[in-house]
Amino acid sequence: MTGIIIGIVVFAIVVFLLFKTIKVVKQSEVYIIERLGKFHKVADAGLTIIIPFIDHIRSIVSLKQQTLDIQPQEVITKDNVTITIDTVVFYKIIDPAKAVYEIQSLKKGIEYLAITTIRDIVGKMLLDETFSSRDMINDRLKASLDDSTFQWGCRIDRVEIKDITPPPDIRDAMEKEMNAERNKRALILEAEGKKQSAITLAEGKKAAAILEAEAEKEARIRKAAGEADAIRQVAAAKAEEIHKVYDAMMKAKPDEKLVQLKSLEALKDVANGEANKVFIPFDATSALGSLGAIKEVMEKDEKNKIATVPPETEQK
Repeated sequence: MTGIIIGIVVFAIVVFLLFKTIKVVKQSEVYIIERLGKFHKVADAGLTIIIPFIDHIRSIVSLKQQTLDIQPQEVITKDNVTITIDTVVFYKIIDPAKAVYEIQSLKKGIEYLAITTIRDIVGKMLLDETFSSRDMINDRLKASLDDSTFQWGCRIDRVEIKDITPPPDIRDAMEKEMNAERNKRALILEAEGKKQSAITLAEGKKAAAILEAEAEKEARIRKAAGEADAIRQVAAAKAEEIHKVYDAMMKAKPDEKLVQLKSLEALKDVANGEANKVFIPFDATSALGSLGAIKEVMEKDEKNKIATVPPETEQK
């Protein structure tokens, strides 16, 4: 009976020693192992062996990206306005041994650094700049924290400002200013729309007037061209008629008086036509000259007859 009890005790001790000796490290975790109170090694994911009562697991460190939600902090801006800033920090441990031995509490250290850095950055900015420069604040805060926490085996991946809350009176003033700015923009847009509409209408009227003037000009040009063409056709017809008369007379071999009479008749017909210009052949002008000479001779003969009549005959 005693042997059985001793066997059970020995088995229990062996199981206990195995439990203390064999450790299974999970993925994305490491064990900080100390031997006799001094740092011994960093056990990575998988199976690891330690010596019971000599080796000790100091800490289990997660290698995942972690978040630190910093409590909202009141910060005074350059223009003496107190605002509340809510920030979150994303970080990752890259040296587990430093994260355990270089600082008492890594999260507290990051939090205090973030608070002091935010107050330093925002304290040099105006209120309006804090709302329009969030990305710049995030970048400067990340760079400052990354430099300070590198000695702790930590890397700052990202810093985000979740919210910036001004005092109630400042918020009301900002809302009124934004409403006034919106109304101003609406009035400007409405005025621009009316201006653009007026310009478009004026340009349309101008284009219509230009097209109408061009159409009227084209119509006048076409009308004038038609009238000129008609005049040319009438003149050509009359000229052809005169030539036909002239050719007929030449074939008949008329005397000079008959030629002159026929030329006068042809000129009379031409003068009665619709054409504004009359083309007189050279032969017709000769005939007119002959007629003028005959008229002068007849007038001189008439005067001579009157002069040679005796006075007595006039008395009778």
